[in-house]
Amino acid sequence: MLSVLARPTGAALRRSFSTSAQNNAKVAVLGASGGIGQPLSLLLKNSPLVSRLTLYDIAHTPGVAADLSHIETRATVKGYLGPEQLPDCLKGCDLVVIPAGVPRKPGMTRDDLFNTNATIVATLTAACAQHCPEAMICIIANPVNSTIPITSEVFKKHGVYNPNKIFGVTTLDVVRANAFVAELKGLDPARVNVPVIGGHAGKTIIPLISQCTPKVDFPQDQLTTLTGRIQEAGTEVVKAKAGAGSATLSMAYAGARFVFSLVDAINGKEGVVECSFVKSQETDCPYFSTPLLLGKKGIEKNLGIGKISPFEEKMIAEAIPELKASIKKGEEFVKNMK
Repeated sequence: MLSVLARPTGAALRRSFSTSAQNNAKVAVLGASGGIGQPLSLLLKNSPLVSRLTLYDIAHTPGVAADLSHIETRATVKGYLGPEQLPDCLKGCDLVVIPAGVPRKPGMTRDDLFNTNATIVATLTAACAQHCPEAMICIIANPVNSTIPITSEVFKKHGVYNPNKIFGVTTLDVVRANAFVAELKGLDPARVNVPVIGGHAGKTIIPLISQCTPKVDFPQDQLTTLTGRIQEAGTEVVKAKAGAGSATLSMAYAGARFVFSLVDAINGKEGVVECSFVKSQETDCPYFSTPLLLGKKGIEKNLGIGKISPFEEKMIAEAIPELKASIKKGEEFVKNMK
């Protein structure tokens, strides 16, 4: 019997599905022309779960849409360009993914992106609140620790807030943890599942190696190094790309994995679990990432933190002040918006 946290064999991207009436998800990608947006849109177009893909950006979307529309899969693709076309892009959507925003350059923290990306996310989520208030909202735009509180406050302003439908996509932290653990232990990464809790920046990223399936053991020094690598993996890519961007391909994969899990759950599949940064009562932080049981209406049940090691407990305690500050910064931004 698979435990509820065990990931199905093989990643969601490699599953084959029968085409049924349920596999009719209408998905919008906002920021579809960017470094994450393009490969993410490709992965979504490749899935039989998606019947309609609407792509929005402030440049190049007609070209990206034309290119993707030639792929021999069933999803219809249409590009929308500029703010006046955004409402049409969103109408009737079941799910909206937002990778829009500026990427990190070497030497930047995710928080350095705040001013630019906060404005972008507030603008785009306001349009979602108006034109697809019932849709699931998946935020990739950094800093996620602040852009999720921004999204929530914007939805509250429009009177359509539902905390079970707003997700900060932290899946890349899980994907990285799975890949790095598998590499160190010589395991098949598709069979490894490491829950990652907390937030989505530096020391707020808390991999629960003690809860890994299959069970793995590391000496403390190796565990400390591995944890640090998972927390700073984004910076590893930013440095390696030497000014040419940040993690885009792995982020697109992780974003697609989360979307497919959510669509599976909407379609009635049982036992779908993903970690995500959401409104939470699990700690004294108003938002926190933990494993979530997903269902037809979004979050069905927050599975919480579970049993953890003293090392992991210490990481949570150290992360909370930074998380609270990032959350407050997001909330204040919306309060002070004109």
